[in-house]
Amino acid sequence: MAGRVRKWLASDRRTKLLLLEAYWYLGWARIVKAMPFSKVAPSLGVAMEETAYVSSPDHEEAARMISRTLRIMSKYTLWESKCMVMAIAGMKMLEKRGIESTLYLGTKKDGSGKMTAHAWLRAGAFYATGAEIMNQYTVVAMFANDATVFKGERMG
Repeated sequence: MAGRVRKWLASDRRTKLLLLEAYWYLGWARIVKAMPFSKVAPSLGVAMEETAYVSSPDHEEAARMISRTLRIMSKYTLWESKCMVMAIAGMKMLEKRGIESTLYLGTKKDGSGKMTAHAWLRAGAFYATGAEIMNQYTVVAMFANDATVFKGERMG
């Protein structure tokens, strides 16, 4: 633990702020996830639409930084911060920066026949969250968040 604290203290101001922002959005997304999905879905973007698979190098770099930060901070939250929470938090962080993204929801049956679900987030061609296992799932819903259209019209 002391090593992590030293690493945090040695981080530059921008990194510290991004880590704090990720922690805050992970908490916010956890609250959103607990709400009925029918209430949450309209705030995620345009249902069954996708955003472009191209983006500027600046947007891709921002998406990569947000992705790394969410992976780090999700390990330290006092609540569960798995795929859906990370995808919603990432979408919100990208939106704040005017970067469009698509949130995907998928399902599959596991080895015992039980239905499981997964969520992942894409910004441009970069998969910011959930990419590790997304190919195992069948997409059942997607939400295109054109950050320039929806800015200020979201929940929270």
